[in-house]
Amino acid sequence: QVQLVESGGGVVQAGGSLRLSCAASGRSFENNVMAWFRQAPGKEREFVARVGTRGGITSYADFVKGRFTISRDNTEFTVYLQMNSLKPEDTAVYYCAARKEAGAEYEYWGQGTHVTVSS
Repeated sequence: QVQLVESGGGVVQAGGSLRLSCAASGRSFENNVMAWFRQAPGKEREFVARVGTRGGITSYADFVKGRFTISRDNTEFTVYLQMNSLKPEDTAVYYCAARKEAGAEYEYWGQGTHVTVSS
């Protein structure tokens, strides 16, 4: 079982930056692929970024490439999402998720943190 708690959301003006954190507790954080998803009002949840178990392999949705950076600290059991050059369309609830390295589905989810980007 893995428990995930996101933090760092807030209100920021367009062009600004935020850093989201996801603190994990439970077993074997370092064995889990970690990801960020988001869900905007009235829209379906969508993938944002993913980081491999050792942090060396990352993957991003096209709409955040060059602006967002995902990273993890296995000694602190935390995954981060650095968000720069924010746009109003980045407004959403951001969720942290975890899955086993060989798993297909994300098994564990946080409660989400709200990000609002004003124009």
